[in-house]
Amino acid sequence: MDNIVVKASNLHKKYATFEAVKGIDFEITSGSCFGFLGPNGAGKTTTMAMIYCAVQITDGELFVLGLDAKKNPRKIKQNLGVSPQDENLDPDISVYENLLVYGGYFGIKRKILKERITELLNLMQLNDRRKSVIQSLSGGMQRRLLLARALINSPKVLILDEPTTGLDPQARHLIWQKLEHLKRSGTTMVLTTHYMEEASRLCDKLVIMDQGKILEEGSPKDLISRHVGKDVIEVKMYGKKREPLLQLANDIISNFEVVGENILLYPKDSSRLIQKLIEKNSYEFTHRQASLEDVFLKLTGRELRE
Repeated sequence: MDNIVVKASNLHKKYATFEAVKGIDFEITSGSCFGFLGPNGAGKTTTMAMIYCAVQITDGELFVLGLDAKKNPRKIKQNLGVSPQDENLDPDISVYENLLVYGGYFGIKRKILKERITELLNLMQLNDRRKSVIQSLSGGMQRRLLLARALINSPKVLILDEPTTGLDPQARHLIWQKLEHLKRSGTTMVLTTHYMEEASRLCDKLVIMDQGKILEEGSPKDLISRHVGKDVIEVKMYGKKREPLLQLANDIISNFEVVGENILLYPKDSSRLIQKLIEKNSYEFTHRQASLEDVFLKLTGRELRE
């Protein structure tokens, strides 16, 4: 298909005896935002690195913009923009100079490059800081500058590795607004994130990975509907036995999950279950809309892994 910009078939990556990616398949279409989600060590960052040719493929096939990633890494890199998780701006030069030097790597003509820098600084609301040194910028400003730098070569695919990690809510929302603007303009984006709200807001399609494999794929809305349903009722147990609660809710829930001392109930009929809990008057509970985070934790587990 002409609109597929990234296609992986039976993709593997092995480091000595450790296999980080274990034969995965996926396709990314032009103009979409595609997400890789997973706990630490799931293989998502390694997969992203193979897409932008920072890591060599062990086995399988990977085509980016119609080019074989094994044979054409340099040409692929010329058409990608990468916003890394770690801040790696040059601290010894200004905001403007960071973009000027980086743009020079792509051989962009000086006049066009200067126009492009001004355009990007305005887009990222950094034009008034063009002469500032990097240390004087807030975390949010540095993230926006990294994004501007990734766009300097007008990339066909934008790689976003944890683009809002460590930012306060206001800065995070500003980055989201900029990314949504880019998406509307037709930019293809590939995203990894630990923020489920970010994935729900930006991604048209995503895969959930764990231990080097893809567990599920689909749109955020479809995944929530498929694995959780519309809503969740979270009951605080405070040491109570679960059997009486599950007996009470037996015919009204499709499933349940134990989370520490609490229980998540996935209701078939929320109003009936809430009414029963109120009548019983012995449970404290919260009724909320199901989210992508529920799907993520259900598929990958709730134990922290480092």
